[in-house]
Amino acid sequence: MTDPTPGPLPGPTPEPTPDRAPNKNLRIRPAEVRDYPHIARITVDAYLQAGHFDDPEHEYLRFVQRVAERHAATEILVAERDEVLIGAVTLVRAGNPYADIALAGELEIRMLVIDPTAQRSGAGRMLLGAVIDRARELRDVHTVSLTTGGEWFAARRLYEVEGFVRVQERDWYVPNTQILLVVYTLEL
Repeated sequence: MTDPTPGPLPGPTPEPTPDRAPNKNLRIRPAEVRDYPHIARITVDAYLQAGHFDDPEHEYLRFVQRVAERHAATEILVAERDEVLIGAVTLVRAGNPYADIALAGELEIRMLVIDPTAQRSGAGRMLLGAVIDRARELRDVHTVSLTTGGEWFAARRLYEVEGFVRVQERDWYVPNTQILLVVYTLEL
């Protein structure tokens, strides 16, 4: 598989946040039933805003809106700013029906999304840090893995700054498309 963006990614490199000092207005917590409609809306809005889908009724966008089903099988964390939900991430273990790439001993990040009106607020970095912290709590997890779009440069830069390494041999294409999805892992 060939990466369409060899070498350094375009754009400025974000500064690392070694201590993940919390933004006083942001908080990460486990998702609750009352959050489901907000998680669904934010996920669809984020994918549409990023240009990944043209049609809000796309099959995948309908799938990501089934938050109750997903939460019954996975762990979901949310980010709040001033008590308003602005982001979410799904954590998946190998063998889970929601896992795309997780191998034994990996915790996979799925659907890390930030409301388009709150992007670049630090919420994505805080959610990523919370996932890493959660993975370290799990005795049988040694790696965090994720898939991201080949051309999602801001997300890729964030993952790289936070220590994730590209694993090109695990890259894959969205079925029946030419959309390359790239895999990153972080060994704990």
